[in-house]
Amino acid sequence: MQQSQPASPPTNTMAIVSLAAGILSWFMFPFIGAIVAVITGHMARSQIKASPGRETGDGLAIAGLILGYLHLVVVCAGFLFFLLFFGSVIGLSGCAILSEAASEVSQSVIPLIPLN
Repeated sequence: MQQSQPASPPTNTMAIVSLAAGILSWFMFPFIGAIVAVITGHMARSQIKASPGRETGDGLAIAGLILGYLHLVVVCAGFLFFLLFFGSVIGLSGCAILSEAASEVSQSVIPLIPLN
């Protein structure tokens, strides 16, 4: 007689999608893949909690969430750095242009009188 082993519960599909999107967000689909990973990761965790013991994959969903959130943080930090760096460069060049223009205007409007 053979004893059949109990079938293991299936892995939640959203958890697999979350992990795959989290991995792909770092290589092929930046930002969009991270958003998909976060959304599907939260959906998977709620589905797994709603079906105690009938579905697995909570670890996959957590891994997808971590990858997705981490990618979003890196993208936002890079965008903030980009804005700060290029914003300051544009601001400094604008100040230099304005100060040069102001000195030319002041010299043409108020002629220098020699003090002898």
